Order: sequence, then C-alpha cells, then structure tokens
Amino acid sequence: MDTDKLGEAAAGNPPEAEKRRGVAAPGAATVLVLVALPLMLVSYFFGDLAADTVVHFHRFKESSSSSSPAAAAADRLLRGLLSPEFDEASCLSRYEASTRWKPSPFPVSPYLVERLRRYEANHRRCGPGTARYRDAVARLRSGDRNAGDGDGDAECRYVVWLPIQGLGNRMLSLVSTFLYALLTGRVVLVHEPPEMEGLFCEPFPGTSWLLPPDFPYKDGFSAASNESYVNMLKNGVVRHDDDGGDGGALPPYVYLHLEQIHLRLQNHTFCEEDHRVLDRFNWMVLRSDSYFAVALFLVPAYRAELDRMFPAKGSVFHHLGRYLFHPGNRAWGIVERFYDGYLAGADERLGIQVRIVPQMAVPFDVMYEQILRCTREHGLLPQVTSASEPAGGRPPPPPPTATAKVKAVLVVSLKREYYDKLHGAYYTNATADGEVVAVYQPSHDGDQHTEARAHNERALAEIYLLSFSDAVVTTGWSTFGYVAHALAGLRPWQLAPLDWGKMRADVACARPASVEPCLHSPPPLVCRAPQDPHPAAHLPFLRHCEDVPAGLKLFD
Repeated sequence: MDTDKLGEAAAGNPPEAEKRRGVAAPGAATVLVLVALPLMLVSYFFGDLAADTVVHFHRFKESSSSSSPAAAAADRLLRGLLSPEFDEASCLSRYEASTRWKPSPFPVSPYLVERLRRYEANHRRCGPGTARYRDAVARLRSGDRNAGDGDGDAECRYVVWLPIQGLGNRMLSLVSTFLYALLTGRVVLVHEPPEMEGLFCEPFPGTSWLLPPDFPYKDGFSAASNESYVNMLKNGVVRHDDDGGDGGALPPYVYLHLEQIHLRLQNHTFCEEDHRVLDRFNWMVLRSDSYFAVALFLVPAYRAELDRMFPAKGSVFHHLGRYLFHPGNRAWGIVERFYDGYLAGADERLGIQVRIVPQMAVPFDVMYEQILRCTREHGLLPQVTSASEPAGGRPPPPPPTATAKVKAVLVVSLKREYYDKLHGAYYTNATADGEVVAVYQPSHDGDQHTEARAHNERALAEIYLLSFSDAVVTTGWSTFGYVAHALAGLRPWQLAPLDWGKMRADVACARPASVEPCLHSPPPLVCRAPQDPHPAAHLPFLRHCEDVPAGLKLFD
C-alpha cells in the first residue's frame, strides 16, 4: 500500500481533511465566531466527522498562532547525546524526533556523553574503509591465530552483531551489543540483511557501522557451532586458568550465542571469569534475541563503569536507544505524514499496543474487554453514553465544541479488529464528559513478516508513533512494546497476564517499576555460590519483571 495513503485507508479519514491544514488564518476572533457554531451543530449530528473536524481545528488554531516556544527550544542534541556533526538532510529523524517526544525524565550523565564521543572517535579510527580495518580483516581471513589474541599487537577490536527474530528483539539486542562494545573497547559492526536495508540511519559521524558485505563470518552460527565460546570451553580450546588452551594462542575469533533457549541464556555467558577470557579475543561474532544489557550489570568488572554512565539505572535503553536509532528517511516519512495528519492537533495522545502471540492466543473479546477495563479504570479513556438512551433517561451529554478537549487514540496491532471496535464505540456514542475521542490505526498487516522490508518500515514507524504518546497501554512480554515505551521514557499501563482458568485477568493492567525492558531469559550464574544464585535478591537496582516473573529488569 502507498504509505502516503496508509493512515487514510486504515483510519477511514477523508483525504480532504489533510488538504485543509495549510489554510491561512483570518484572525483568532473571526475563526472562533465563524467556526465554533457550525462545529457544534456538525458534532451533534455527525459524530465521527466532528472528531476529525475538531482535531484539525485545534491544529488550525496552533498554526495560526505564533510559533511554539517549546518547539523552538526543543533539545535537538538530546542534552548532548547526539553529535552535531551530521548532514541533516541525510537523516531527517535524527534532529526532528526530539520535537515530538515528551522531555526526557532522566538526566544525561556527562560521563556517558564523554564515552560516546570517545567511542565515535575510535569507530572512525577502526571502522570499515580504514587501513586498520583492512589489516584486521586480512589477518582474520588468513587464519592467523594471533588475529584473535587480545594480548597481541592488534590496534582495533570488534564485535559483529547478527540479527535474529523480529524488529523489537533486534533493537533490544543491538542496544545491548553496543553497550558491551562501550564497556570492552570494541567497534560494533552491524550485519544488515535485505529486510533491514535503509531502516536506520548511520549513528556515528564520519564512518559507518554496517558490516561490509564481503565479511567472511556471518552465516551458519548456532549454539552448536564449534566457534561458540561455550563449546570452546567445553572442548578445552579455551580455559579460565590459562592463555587459551594447550597451543597458547586463541582461535581467530569467538562466537557468543545469546539466544534464549527455554527462557534461559546459556551457562558461562555472564560470569566474570568468562568475560576475562572473552576479552582476549579481538574479533567476536554475536547473535542475540534478548535485552542482555541487564546481564552486563551482573559482571562485577563492568559495574563501576556502568554506574558512572548510568546513575539512573532505569535510563539505559532510553538513552542508548535514542542515541543509536534514527529511522531512515522512508520510515520517517511514514511517521511524519501520519503524526502531522492525525495526531499533532490533539490535546492528548494515547497509544494502545496489542500483541497476540499465536502460541497463547487470547480470544479477541477477552482481550478487548481487558483493554476497556484498563483504559476506563485508570481514566485513560472516557465513558460513553449509549446512542439508544430512552427519552426519559438522563439528559444527553453536551456536544463537543471548538474548545472541547481532543484525545487521539493510536491503535497499533497486526489485527484490525481492535481498531474497528474501539473506533465504532466512539463513533456511535457520545462521551459522558463531552471530550472528543478520535481513533486511528496506521496499518494492520495481519501477520508478522520480519523478512519484508516494507513491513519493518511500518513497524519502526509505529514504534516511534507510540513513543510520541502522552500515555501508553502495552501488552506484556512484547519486545515491540518495550522499545516504544522505553524510547518515550514512559512507564506504560501493561496489560496483565490472563488467568486462563477464569479467562480473565484479575487486574486489567498495572504500571511497571521502571521504563526499562525486561530480560526474559536471565543467565544461570554458575559462578555464584550455590546459596546465592538470585541477583535480584541483593542487587538494589534489579528486580523481577512484572510480566515475566523469571525475568530481570533494571530500575531505580
């Protein structure tokens, strides 16, 4: 589908509404007199059309006034996280996203800013296209065992990130990999398959984070690979207590497999003695579907540096995600057109993200009822009054006016049914308090298609649209939802797991302790004493996740 028509087709809005946006204002007083009375009449008789009209009138008033001081003062560099050394036209989202996000609730550590600038300088020195990179790859291709030896004379060290699973998983694992690179002095190189081509802008000035296509080691890895660190340890190729086995030299590279298996990462992945051995490899290939940044806090050797970069532990993904991820111009075009066309004029924006896992498919009616309970119990959506109210019943609510509060509801789901029913509820019925509620859905692909670039562009656009909300309702376990609310810096209203015996959740939704994503699959800590296997019991910045009881998350 043409992305220019995406919102119109999905939300059922007249294209003419967008054409009215740029009309010059004859004056605020004239506008109020000429427009307010017709709006009252239209809203009383034509329901949903009134919602769109009032939304666009709100934006009409904004555009006719002087430019917003808040927009003019928007922090384009996110308090120093972003470098100013970029051509703006090459990546429109880099400096524009901050004008749509709510202000960050977290301070930015000056030390984190310093570390990011140091990383950028090192990436320019060692990244693709440099003599140092060419030399490092030549040694790797030759099978030179010293290519992997961190005690050798190699000037640059690398971690190669391989994607797996859907977009939410990929963004979580890529932030984690970048944090690992920061801690270990490595350069992160991103393998970009066709379905991710152009999805993100380059995050580092004057260089590229993309793995060159001729890199020899990017396919065929799994937990069973001989190059896997766990298998090297098992087979005696490396040992904790020596220089890497009987030969004294390390293999040219190591593969670190951090994919969750039965909700557990492998043994020997986050113990300090293992990271001392891993640190001796100049080349690492890493594949993960998890937010393993949490597990890095379990390694004592990293903790002092992490404390300096993140005094607020609940800000790790929030800051690094805003730093790393900037939608490419194609995806950002979808964001801009939809946001400016349907959301910008609202007084308040509510995002509702619904993810139904096929293996545990909650029936539609059950999930919809839970969403209604959540939004109404917590004042996120107003009650409606039935259109069939008897003549002798309570008086009808006042019709919306030009000054009525407007709430835009963004429904993000692979399925259309949630949008249809919620849109119908506020189309057919008036709200009890006269508030105008306009419901929109950007797309509804039906099923996840991670292998398709257009699908991923829509998914990324909708993550960012959700992150521009004032409040969000998300589905537990959803990595997509984690990314959206963490970028926003919002604690979501998280839909509670279903009690399958009752086919109902006792509590519709609850707010988690922090905005941080959950690590679904914490590693078994074989390095800890048997009586102390649970880090959440004694590390003050860790606790178990609200939606995944065995998982771990960071919080303040």
